Amino acid sequence: MAVSVIGYDVIAQAQSGTFAISILQQIDIDLKGTQALVLTPTRELAQQIQKVILALSDYMGASCHACIGGTNVRNEVTKLQAEAPHIVVGTPGRVFDMLNRKYLGMWWLRAV
Repeated sequence: MAVSVIGYDVIAQAQSGTFAISILQQIDIDLKGTQALVLTPTRELAQQIQKVILALSDYMGASCHACIGGTNVRNEVTKLQAEAPHIVVGTPGRVFDMLNRKYLGMWWLRAV
C-alpha cells in the first residue's frame, strides 16, 4: 500500500500533478466540503494541476476548483459556496484571502 494512503506525510514532486492520485484516493465523495488543498506558486500551474485532477477524477465525481488571483472575487466566492469542491488548487494569496473571509473552510481537510 502506498505511504500516502496509510496516513504518513509525503512531500512529492511530479510533472503536472501526478501526485493527485494519492489525494483522490483519500477523498470521500459523499462528503461535500474541501478535503484537499494544493498550493502552487503560480496561477498557470494551479490551472494545469486542476485540469489533471479533473481528468483523473472524472470517473469518481470528485470536484476541483482553482482558487487563483487575477480573477473576480465575487465569482470565486459564488463558486466556492455553490460547489463546495472536494479539492482546491490555488495560489497562496487567494487561498489565504478566501480562508480569512471564511469562504474556504478547513474543517474536512485531509491533505495539504
